[in-house]
Amino acid sequence: MAATARRWGFWPVTRWRLMQMRSYGWSMVGFAIGTPLLYMVAMGIGLGALVSANGTTVDGVPYLVFVAPAIMVSTVVLSATGELSYPVMEGFRWNHLYEGPSATPVGPGQIALGHHLAVMLRFVAQAVIFWGIMLAFGGAPGAWSWLSIPVTVLSSSAFGAPLQAYAASLVTDSSQFTFVQRFVVMPLMLFSGTYFPLSTMPVYLQWIGWISPIWHGTQLARDVTYGAGEPAWLVGVHLVFLVAASAAGLVCAARIYARRLSQ
Repeated sequence: MAATARRWGFWPVTRWRLMQMRSYGWSMVGFAIGTPLLYMVAMGIGLGALVSANGTTVDGVPYLVFVAPAIMVSTVVLSATGELSYPVMEGFRWNHLYEGPSATPVGPGQIALGHHLAVMLRFVAQAVIFWGIMLAFGGAPGAWSWLSIPVTVLSSSAFGAPLQAYAASLVTDSSQFTFVQRFVVMPLMLFSGTYFPLSTMPVYLQWIGWISPIWHGTQLARDVTYGAGEPAWLVGVHLVFLVAASAAGLVCAARIYARRLSQ
């Protein structure tokens, strides 16, 4: 049993975190359904209809088709701020929930990975629901649009893993997450080409998109959803960035968990 725990110890942690999520399960369901519905109505019947009134297209497609995959990616990515910030600090500071698993053969890195994996599984369900609503509104016309689901989850991991590492490093709550929300999350949301192409922004602001998991994920989602025509080298850049950010964040999180849990 100890050998199994050392090898697969992340999975009991994942199950434990998923069971915790059941306490606010209906809130997650309501958010997962209500958010895409509101966005699709606003962009399809509201703003999207105004943009397309004179036959105007964005990137060669109706505005709804252009913006839908971006909203899908950004919505799920931003959900990571709720699951990988205060709940991580809670495990160390308030409820000390990580101390139980750490007293078993389960390692600190597995605890970090288990928490992260549980959140990603939640995001898989959220992305599937969002994609289904996009299909209903005609916002995902491509045959390969379903690939926007793993793209969205990978993007959320690329943002969430570094955030998880940062949250694990905090000893006291001094409104650090408020700072992250205002000065990291909001700029990424506004300057990642979500509502308009990144190329239409001033050159001195476009660098924000290049370091944003939202932009990299959005461009991949647009490519598989309606064939945005990203060159192969740029698709590779998007994938490498997202995988590298996710892996680096998880490695840092594992090290910080090990340091905190050994104190």
